[in-house]
Amino acid sequence: MPPDRSSSRRALAVWCPDWPAVAAAAGAGLPADRPVAVLHANRVVTCSATARDAGVRRGMRKREAQGRCPELFVAPPDQDRDARLFEPVAAAVDDLASGVEVLRPGLLALPARGVIRYFGSAEAAARRILAAAAAAGVEARIGIADELPTAIIAARHGTIVAPGGDARFLAPLPIGELAAEPGPAERERAALLDLLHRLGLRRIGDFATLTSAQVASRFGSDAILAHRRARALPERPPAPRQLPPDLEVRLPCDPPIDRVDAAAFAGRLLATRLTAGLSAAAAACTRLEIRAETATGEQLSRVWRCAEPLTADGVADRVRWQLDGWLTRPTGRPTAPVTLLHLIPVEVVPAAALQLGLWGDTGTGDERALRALVRVQGLLGGDAVQVGVLSGGRGPAERVTMVTFGDEPAPETDPAPPWPGRIPEPAPAVIMLNRPPVTLETAEGAPVRVTDRGLFSGPPARLRWGRSSWRLTAWAGPWPLDELWWSPGTAPAARAQVELPGPHSLLLLARDDRWCVEGLYE
Repeated sequence: MPPDRSSSRRALAVWCPDWPAVAAAAGAGLPADRPVAVLHANRVVTCSATARDAGVRRGMRKREAQGRCPELFVAPPDQDRDARLFEPVAAAVDDLASGVEVLRPGLLALPARGVIRYFGSAEAAARRILAAAAAAGVEARIGIADELPTAIIAARHGTIVAPGGDARFLAPLPIGELAAEPGPAERERAALLDLLHRLGLRRIGDFATLTSAQVASRFGSDAILAHRRARALPERPPAPRQLPPDLEVRLPCDPPIDRVDAAAFAGRLLATRLTAGLSAAAAACTRLEIRAETATGEQLSRVWRCAEPLTADGVADRVRWQLDGWLTRPTGRPTAPVTLLHLIPVEVVPAAALQLGLWGDTGTGDERALRALVRVQGLLGGDAVQVGVLSGGRGPAERVTMVTFGDEPAPETDPAPPWPGRIPEPAPAVIMLNRPPVTLETAEGAPVRVTDRGLFSGPPARLRWGRSSWRLTAWAGPWPLDELWWSPGTAPAARAQVELPGPHSLLLLARDDRWCVEGLYE
């Protein structure tokens, strides 16, 4: 019988429950028992245990959450805050064991073999790590298993899985335990798990009984990864690609770095260099080691592991988060400024695993565009560059929230709920914010208005825009806007669509018997 190698590759995961909410409370100086919720797009994405005890749940709207828990403290998502406040926890665990890797703020992993042998048993190692986390001021849970994905699930349950028992541990758990970590694949994985549940595969063991061929032929690529996790197999092939030479990047810092904003610029430059080298080698990084050296010779190091290959933005974010954590942590911070930054791709995969960028490369073209936008912001001011975020509303202008480039892309209103009276698809290609006035006329030249019954006073036949006029080839509407009628000074309004020769189509808005152009169709 071949030797069991599962014990040599066992993984230990340290999970801090509800970390974004815990970090938000710590950042605001709130007591640990204060109910906290982190909201995005007016919905709860994370909440503390005390908030859940009061009835707050993920996906709940802000008003409903505050109705159930009036003392609820609401905070926006902030990855910089989450990473900065998690560094002391990672440092506390790093003092006890080697090989600590941060998967995301609130979750880290390390090889279990060394720490178990050092402390004598898995239970003793778990107790020491939990004590270290408690000394850092946070609650944590430990999971140990043969494979890292199983160890992460075990950490949610605070379980130590026996060697070789990953599949038996996973089999009775609900299929929802296979949910992806927060990131680009989260929504796709949620849709897959919902489909599996509706197909009757309610337990992980039910999904694991399917063959790889059945999964590959019926579901997408993400289902293959989820199936490997359900079978307690590594999500990535066990033999990673050999590292090409000269991929490490270094940056001597002159002047030395002692501020977070300077660290962010240095991290962006290093990320650009690293991703350029990886792109030339047709590779992408999945494990990144960040090293720093101070003027007094101190050596700082941290490894970040990612489920998805890192883009230049992902590298820059992790460098910024790590330097922010080192420079601002309450204890053990460097005694001198940082004089050298060093990025090492610990593990790489073929670049095919990384989605191509907008200009056909692995993101370097996107990076050039981003740098150009940042340069424009530097010349004209931060608010000079804005991007549109899909929002909720009925009119086309209401459905776009303009956000300053680089800020959190949070819409003013949630686009998900039903919006009766919303303009049907397709949306106008161009939204006229200035709403230029136009005149709508009948064939006899009489102005067209909207009557009290919500009808045209006459069939539209011609549109006049400034000195130009066109005969209409088609029209639709009007559609009265039955909103804000309770607000004083709000006049009745209606929308209509007209088609000009060409063809060109316009979305018109009528208010106080005056027409204006709200959008252009292509």
